[in-house]
Amino acid sequence: MREFIVEADGGSRGNPGPAGYGAVVCDAATGQTLLEAAEYIGVATNNVAEYRGLLAGLRAAHTLDPAATVHVRMDSKLVIEQMSGRWKIKHPSMKPLATEARTVFPPDRVTYEWIPRAENKHADRLANEAMDAGARGEQWSPEGSVAELEAGAAGAGDAGAAASAVAAGSRAAGAMGVPPLERSREWGRVGGGGTPARAKPSVGEAPPGEERPEAPSQQHPDSSGQQSDAPGTTTRGWTSAPDLGAPATLVLLRHGETPLTPQKRFSGSGGTNPPLSAAGRDQAHRVADALARRGTVQTVLASPLTRTRETAEIVAARLGLDVVVEDGLRETDFGAWEGLTFGEVRDRYPDDLNAWLADPAAHPTGGGESFAEVAARIAVTKDELVTAHAGRTVLLVTHVTPIKTLVRLALGAPPESLFRMELSAASLSAVAYYADGNASVRLFNDTSHLR
Repeated sequence: MREFIVEADGGSRGNPGPAGYGAVVCDAATGQTLLEAAEYIGVATNNVAEYRGLLAGLRAAHTLDPAATVHVRMDSKLVIEQMSGRWKIKHPSMKPLATEARTVFPPDRVTYEWIPRAENKHADRLANEAMDAGARGEQWSPEGSVAELEAGAAGAGDAGAAASAVAAGSRAAGAMGVPPLERSREWGRVGGGGTPARAKPSVGEAPPGEERPEAPSQQHPDSSGQQSDAPGTTTRGWTSAPDLGAPATLVLLRHGETPLTPQKRFSGSGGTNPPLSAAGRDQAHRVADALARRGTVQTVLASPLTRTRETAEIVAARLGLDVVVEDGLRETDFGAWEGLTFGEVRDRYPDDLNAWLADPAAHPTGGGESFAEVAARIAVTKDELVTAHAGRTVLLVTHVTPIKTLVRLALGAPPESLFRMELSAASLSAVAYYADGNASVRLFNDTSHLR
């Protein structure tokens, strides 16, 4: 039985925006490139482009040998985790794409592996070539490609048929529509004077080892490796831009105090799940009055934990809204540290604490969540919410780590910035997300303004 390696990627210059995918099939034994596929797919999101790349790669492998086994390698944490069955696919528009991908080969003959994007350059280059072709009003052509069909595996006619089948299949996938779930993406380059590079994921979205995003002021090369800094080129960020419509505004509310809050004890999703204290309920009523005066909140979402649900119910009752529970907003599981103060953790687990402070991939003692894992969860949740609530204002009643992570991702700040933020009980912050992927952050972080 033959074994293939499929590497796939996709990107969108705008998210959603002009999009394309690339996929390459290699012989697992020799590493030889057998077939390449790429296509400009019009306006789509990063996620749909990535899934389309996956489908194209699987179909290309199936055309070469339908009895083969396939190992898929992608730098999309979202696609890999969903196709591996470790992450749920919540949005209904994403499910058909995943379902179709699972039908190309029997599931027991396909395995999935996340790789850093530095190891996915071939598929990334093909995706950029497809987007470049689309910008010229053309479709990508395999002519001049570096693909080398294995001798005897497919003749010239078979290779052409395979490429045609892949393109036809990808167009069929596009007929399903553009799923609204999008990954969080970092700074790209828009405007004239150069071809924009594929947008890359934000810090915290992928596991440790993937490159961190560049600062907005850094230049991004086009697919030819040339810098796009000609006159007229603009960088995404605080610049003039066309009307992008009303943003999706996430108002971030930390729950009110619990008995553990004044003692500064670790209180995550794996502890005793404490309720609000009397002070915490008073804080929730005051923030409810403040939000009612503003009159902008249209939906209330809450973490499933008791303290957040109690806070959300008090606020929602004042606003005349219902509370929707969102599991992705839950606090970090702090493992054996739950209920302890920082000093107690330092005394009992000094090595584990030092590792946790130094590395976002480190876990609290006893198998809690790492900050990297929490960031990946929060990034996916944020993308779902931003897409589902475009143009609306949504109140997220959640916890310290999710709020700090949302702010960190919006600012493009490194993971260690979590330790440099102070967040009071019942404090408010807000992040507005615009159609081009930009975000603006507003911080209140003090309950005194509610009195």
